[in-house]
Amino acid sequence: MILMILQLLVVLIALYVGSRYGSLALGAISGIGLAILVLGFNLKPGTPPTDVIYIIIAAVTCAGMLQAAGGMDWMIQLAEKVLRSRPNSITFLAPICTFFLTVMVGTGHVVYTLMPIICDISLKQGIRPERPCGVASIASQVGITCSPIAAAVASFVTISHAAGFEISNLEVIAITIPACLCGLMCAAAASYKRGLDLDKDPQFQARCKDPETYKYMYGNNATLLDKEISKEAKWSVYIFMGALALIVLFSVCQILGHDIRPSFPVVKDGVEKMVPIGMNIIIQIVMIAAAALMILVAKAEPKKAMQGSVWQSGMVAVVAIYGIAWLADTYFGNYMGEMKGALGSIVEQYPWAIALVFFAVSVLINSQGAVVVSMLPLAYSLGIPGPVLLGLLPSVYGYFFIPNYPSDIATVNFDRSGTTVIGKYLLNHSFMMPGLISVTVSCIVGYALTMMIY
Repeated sequence: MILMILQLLVVLIALYVGSRYGSLALGAISGIGLAILVLGFNLKPGTPPTDVIYIIIAAVTCAGMLQAAGGMDWMIQLAEKVLRSRPNSITFLAPICTFFLTVMVGTGHVVYTLMPIICDISLKQGIRPERPCGVASIASQVGITCSPIAAAVASFVTISHAAGFEISNLEVIAITIPACLCGLMCAAAASYKRGLDLDKDPQFQARCKDPETYKYMYGNNATLLDKEISKEAKWSVYIFMGALALIVLFSVCQILGHDIRPSFPVVKDGVEKMVPIGMNIIIQIVMIAAAALMILVAKAEPKKAMQGSVWQSGMVAVVAIYGIAWLADTYFGNYMGEMKGALGSIVEQYPWAIALVFFAVSVLINSQGAVVVSMLPLAYSLGIPGPVLLGLLPSVYGYFFIPNYPSDIATVNFDRSGTTVIGKYLLNHSFMMPGLISVTVSCIVGYALTMMIY
């Protein structure tokens, strides 16, 4: 027992140190923990999550080409038109825009261009920017469990299939999208009158009295409406949306009992039968092909894609998931019996309690895909039914709790009014309230939906 606790400390320390350095360090320093467990304590190494990594690489390559071709600018420009058409409703419209951008592209890092626009519209409209900015940043990450090409969704499907819970990407998002939208709208409602109005905020009024600060806040005009969108950029969006539609088509046909996936002979237990290829392979093929079409048709430059924020952040996620998931699988795989004995009775009586575990792990490792890959096999081994885990999937987003994630830090910097803050005591930041409300309501709604459907 002492040895088990000592090895758990190795895992936690590796995750903590990695999170302090951030970026590639999170996955790389997990490798030190893995080396200590395997070479130092002689634990049997787990299995790297190669299937999930391949999906991430394919999806990120496609999204990176979309960004390089200028297609992402067009998508953000369309979102800006929606926001500027109803500026008084920006506290509700901003999270909807950032949410669906993430759903379509599969990564929350696409919002960096849109966030300054949200800040600018709210400030010029006399609305406290903290209100839409806080919930919009949360929404950009919530959308990850609602995207058919995101690592978290792909990982859930792949691991669930291995555990005997047959489900498609489309069936996953059919639960997570309505659940997460309910959570976000509750968070937006709670944020609607959050904090003092700008004309009654003494700190903001003091900033306005300084001419330089006033010019800094109101002198700039963040917009993409004046940017000319090329026909190649529009073609990249058409190709990307077509790829998503094709993935959805395969899932819909599978659900309706008319599976159109290619099948090949597989010998199992001495019997040969035709087995269709997995959706993980379908996603990889479609995404890579779409990326190639963007190069050929939309003139996307591969070098520019590699320099873009989407591709770079995606590759960082690959390394993080590679290291973290391998480390976690090594530890939990060697102590599965002990884990079942310690947690089995609790989750048997309160299966929803696994959401607290998912959330706590996410606070540590800043990656929803990594939480799914590292913790979902443990949840299935504890006997928790697949529908329960599907309903609780939004709980893998907990890294807003400690405001060190790039999207949250960037949002604070984009808000020129100074109302979106980290907070003097670290945890009293602008993202805590909307984050807790969103995740809690999403899990409750998701759990209720799966109980009704399954």
